[in-house]
Amino acid sequence: MKALIIDDESKARSLLDTIIKEYCSSEIEMIFLAENLMKGIEVIKQEQINIVFLDIEMPNHSGLQLFEFLDIQEITFEVIFTTAYSDYAIQAFEFSAIDYLLKPLRPNKVKEAVDKAKKALEQNQVQQRLTELKNVLTADKFKKIALPVEEGVLFVKLDEIYFLQADSMYTQFYLTNGKKLLISKPMKYFTDMLENKDMFYKPHRSYLVNLKFLQRIVKKDGTSIELENNALIPVSKEKKEELNKIIEMLM
Repeated sequence: MKALIIDDESKARSLLDTIIKEYCSSEIEMIFLAENLMKGIEVIKQEQINIVFLDIEMPNHSGLQLFEFLDIQEITFEVIFTTAYSDYAIQAFEFSAIDYLLKPLRPNKVKEAVDKAKKALEQNQVQQRLTELKNVLTADKFKKIALPVEEGVLFVKLDEIYFLQADSMYTQFYLTNGKKLLISKPMKYFTDMLENKDMFYKPHRSYLVNLKFLQRIVKKDGTSIELENNALIPVSKEKKEELNKIIEMLM
């Protein structure tokens, strides 16, 4: 079998590569490494991969976005999630992913996951399960974002986010329940993920707003977006024309 490891951390890729070679050499003959999701996609499209070891938290694209870039006929492999977070965070995906491994990885758990994947492949279950997983992750009903918090991973509904604000290498989330969450990810990480999804719009380099909560446009001392929680979000000069076009579409 051929395996692909997608993980942005070089040490994590190297460790898993070593474990597979030492404990799973009879099952896995070739191992490919990818430092981000898009490079992993390239490998999947070029090689006949059987097992993908997929990190969840990565810059630019989360591992959970894998199926956004693949057609159904290209899903011929089993997925084994790898994560540094506790298992409750991904229980929603257990029914579809063949397995998940908690970091730091343990050789016996890797071996068990590979054996499980091999058995499933032999029974030709992969297409049905991965199709189900793709449907869940890309369906309208799965409108949540995974946020790394101190206790693990918090899943927040997109329609419960008023706006995001950049805070150096962190991002502040303002939620409809009145709570604020400071997340240890830069704004760009979430902009790449959300800017073209639903009603999220970036009027300023430091803000990403949910236009679902748009209350009015304020033209005083420049242009601002006022949301339903009365927050005033500045609109940069280069974004004014774009915003006007969006408003025209909504009128």
